[in-house]
Formats: sequence, C-alpha cells, structure tokens
Amino acid sequence: MSTSRVGSGPRRRSDRTTRLTPVRRSPLHDTFGLLFEAREPDLDLAAFLDGNQPQVLADLDLHGAILFRGFAVNSPGEFGDAARALSPELLKYLERAAPRNEVADGVFTSTELAADRWIELHHEMSYAHSWPSRLYFYCEVAAAQGGATPLASERTVVPAIPTEIRERFLRHGVCYVRNYGPDLDLPWQEVFQTVDRTVVEAYCRASGAEFTWTGRDALRTRSVRQAMAHHPRTGEAVWFNHAHLFHVAAMAPEVAATLVNEVGIEGLPRNAYYGDGQAIDDEVITLIRSLYQESAMTFSWQRGDVLVADNFLVTHGREPFTGDRRVLVAMSDLYVTQESS
Repeated sequence: MSTSRVGSGPRRRSDRTTRLTPVRRSPLHDTFGLLFEAREPDLDLAAFLDGNQPQVLADLDLHGAILFRGFAVNSPGEFGDAARALSPELLKYLERAAPRNEVADGVFTSTELAADRWIELHHEMSYAHSWPSRLYFYCEVAAAQGGATPLASERTVVPAIPTEIRERFLRHGVCYVRNYGPDLDLPWQEVFQTVDRTVVEAYCRASGAEFTWTGRDALRTRSVRQAMAHHPRTGEAVWFNHAHLFHVAAMAPEVAATLVNEVGIEGLPRNAYYGDGQAIDDEVITLIRSLYQESAMTFSWQRGDVLVADNFLVTHGREPFTGDRRVLVAMSDLYVTQESS
C-alpha cells in the first residue's frame, strides 16, 4: 500500500532539511475512500484541514469519503471546529426524519434508534427539497461490539440498477407521504422545530409540499421529489431518494400489517410512491436495498475518528451494536434542488 505525506501550512525547516507535517495518506477501502492518519501526537485536525483545504476537498470529490484518524479531537466543540475548517457554516436540522439532540453549535447526535436495529444505507435528507452536500461524523465513544457506519459508493450502485427501474423513477420522481403526530412516528413540532403551525405551513409552501392538518394535533404532508440528482461539481448522476427507507416494504411485515389495519395505507407514518401516485412494487424496494448492502464497505470506529462524506457520492447507515456508542454528526453546504426527477 503506497502512502504519501500531506503538508499543513508552511513547511518547517529542521537544520538543512525540510519535512512535511507527518500525516500518512492511504486507501480506506479497495473500492473507494481515503484514510488520513496523524503520525505525531496531538496534531490539531482543524489546523490541518485549514492548511490543506483545497487538497482535502479535491480528494473528497475523487474518493467520496475521508477518515481522519489519530488527530487530537477531544470534544464535540473541537469536532465542530474541525468541520468548520472545511465548511465555515454548519447547518441546522429541519424536516427531520429521526430524533436528534444538538450537543454543540451545529453538532448533533446521530439517529437515536434502538441499538439492535439496522439503519439502512441512505443519503441524508434525500426526501427533502434541500439537503447537506457534506456530512461529518465524530466517534466520541466506540461501541463495544458492532456499531459501524457502512458506506456505499453511488459509482458502484447506479450502474447496477436495471434500466427499466431507473427510467420509470426518472419519468415520475418519488412521492413521499408522511404523517406526523403524537401517536405516529415523530410529532410535527419535533420535525419542523417549532410549535407554530403558520411556520410549518410557510415551510411546506416554500418547499413545494402539500399539507393537511388532521386529527387533534396531526399533520400529513405529500411531496414529489427527485429520484436522481447531479453532483454539483463532478456532474455525475446519482441515485438520490428515500424510497427504499420510507416505503411500507421497509417495515417488518407484521408491523406494516398492524399499522395498515389501524390507520390505513394513507395513515402510515411514512410511505413512498412513484411521483404519479402509483405504488412502487415491493420487489423494487428490496432490489435497491440489496444493491446498497452488496456495495457497502465498513471500518471499525476508534475514539476520536472523524469521517467526512460527500452526501451525493456515498450513502451511509448504521450497524446494530452492544454497549455504549456515541457518534456525532454535523452537516454543511446546503444544496437546494432544481430537479423534479
């Protein structure tokens, strides 16, 4: 495995020699990703990223994800500083699909789902009209067992999607129907981070989502979004939607049957259709999920690791785990879609 050293800021001279900051650069996986390892103790990640920003961002476009290991990142605040060295403005988290807590400015807990559950590979917020282009992950506590964050490259997944499936999605896009309420999934107050209905209505109108207030304190939204998106710098077309997560087939069959019996298909917490309202076959959802799983690569988290991922080029998920685990997340570089399919 070949390695190279990347400099951080001005070169430092020792006697008559010049040496670069000791950071080893090597492949993270056979198919994609990079690993940057600090080779001296207490190397500040924020300073390194600030001094090497053009190279790191070019590497991210080329490789999709970079893991920084062995740097001095000792708190959520220091993690936020490192993220801002590449992306000065971190994003808040609106139109939520999962509960999170903000632990530092722009730094959130990762999806708080039960430890024994898988989180399928996905692009962050691909169900929305805008999303982060770049994601940052920080391992504050590594799980005793499991808990990896698998990644899959769209450069592998997209060519494997059958042409007829891809073309139908491209013709119509994806329609998402979500129901928010105290007894269904997340309450709308949590999703939109407000208790003011007029704020929610304004957000829906601005994002092109239909909305209906239902029941005592419940909300239903319907929106048609893109099936694929184009990378803003490389121009690559990527599979970019949440159909395989929101579709009823993503639920355990017994759970889906119980919910449909109780609230009907339109009352499910979330579901996905083709953009023309037609049902997506369960087999299509199963295929997309399997393609992501077959393409996934994993690494074992170590305390202090920071992963930077291009949200267009790679999907991410979470394996089940035992013991304590705390991986924090930051998001940046808001992208507002101009694509309807």
